[in-house]
Amino acid sequence: MLRFKSLGSGSSGNATLVEAQSGAHTTRLLIDCGLRLRDLEARLVEAGTSAQAMDAIFITHEHGDHIGCARSLITRYATPLWMSQGTWFAIANEAWTPHQHRLNVARDGDTIDIGCLQISPFTVPHDAREPLQLRCSDGNRHLGVVTDLGHVSSHVVNALHGCHSLLLEANHDPDLLQASAYPSFLKQRVAGPWGHLANEAAADLLTRVKHTHLNQVIAAHLSERNNSPELARASLSRALGCTPLDIDVADPETGSVWMQV
Repeated sequence: MLRFKSLGSGSSGNATLVEAQSGAHTTRLLIDCGLRLRDLEARLVEAGTSAQAMDAIFITHEHGDHIGCARSLITRYATPLWMSQGTWFAIANEAWTPHQHRLNVARDGDTIDIGCLQISPFTVPHDAREPLQLRCSDGNRHLGVVTDLGHVSSHVVNALHGCHSLLLEANHDPDLLQASAYPSFLKQRVAGPWGHLANEAAADLLTRVKHTHLNQVIAAHLSERNNSPELARASLSRALGCTPLDIDVADPETGSVWMQV
């Protein structure tokens, strides 16, 4: 059995919990930990588990809303840490050096076994040193996690083919972004090819990977200023041919409910 739960998604912090169960054994992976440590610990308890129970942490890239409390977390719980070599180079400093022995390097195209969970990292176009997003599987069902993406590359499309569930960035509405109080350089960064996916770009990605066994899509990393759940749902539901209420949205504070893949 494979299931997942967003613990929070947005510019204020991102974290996703993935569980795979085989018989009596459960493997728990935390994808990103961009929340404050006490908030992350509390949300894991609310999810029915604990920070100490994590089998591994995977950091997608070095931006603060994704790496957040990672160093504090592994200091407290000695959890194995996965990230790309580029992400490590981006964060490596004296504070991180004592934790280098916990680092496991992930690469595009690898398949990594963590207990009864298999993860397949893939590179994405985003303005970080070596960002990776993930495909997760229990050997039967497949989950795609893509929360920071500047544009839809063929590599990303190929990586997500056949997924049964998607946690997918729908960051902004272009009109709201351009009308916002953001400075020009930030608008260009967000809307650029190495920034974040607009609603319709996320919908375009969905049209390219949808299939009859795609059961659920959760819109993630919505901008609190430049998007709304209603706009994201409208775009993604049109792409899938479903009603807007069939699209779930990950909230910055409460994340999502548990979803079985």
